[in-house]
Amino acid sequence: MPAKIVRAQIPRAHSIVTCQRGEQIYAEGDATDKCFQVSAGAVRVSRVFANGGRQVVSFHLAGEMFGFEAGPQHRFFAEAIAETRMAVFERGPVQQHLPELLALAVDGMERAQEHLVVIGRQSAIERVALFLTDLSNRLGGTRQLTLAMSRQDIADYLALTIETVSRAITELRERSVIALRHARIVYIMNPDALRSLCGDAASPSEPARAG
Repeated sequence: MPAKIVRAQIPRAHSIVTCQRGEQIYAEGDATDKCFQVSAGAVRVSRVFANGGRQVVSFHLAGEMFGFEAGPQHRFFAEAIAETRMAVFERGPVQQHLPELLALAVDGMERAQEHLVVIGRQSAIERVALFLTDLSNRLGGTRQLTLAMSRQDIADYLALTIETVSRAITELRERSVIALRHARIVYIMNPDALRSLCGDAASPSEPARAG
């Protein structure tokens, strides 16, 4: 679990819930009266547009909190992308612990800002490389990544088409930067080479629709 989460003295959870893959946690327009901490599994937060398009804005992994939004109603959808176990907190008691939660809020804001920079400036292979590097960092530096998210999820997150994501992954594999041990199991063979492909992004964060 990330150190920032461990240090935050968050009040006792109101409940512990398990969501199945594809189950909605909250929808756009729902009250922002709760926040959540993932203990196992993964969550996708996204926005669906009137034309049917979708933008994935974040993924949340074990140890990470989500559900914080300004205003009384959510502007995004949150769904489990694997069987996910979560602690549910009432927003009122949590807000009394603002000093401890400030680091979490700032971390999330920095990640969102970096995501926007990457979408605007990085090439397709740089976005995918940065995405994989970020996942590795968030999971403690592991070189074997089990992807809870589908390639379509990754494409919608990186603002790429699914075909472009697949081509970028194939190119990374052909360069011996990564190996695919399963459709959703990626092994980082050369971490330095992967990091070098992240372009001039300030930090390995979350990357993005070109091609």
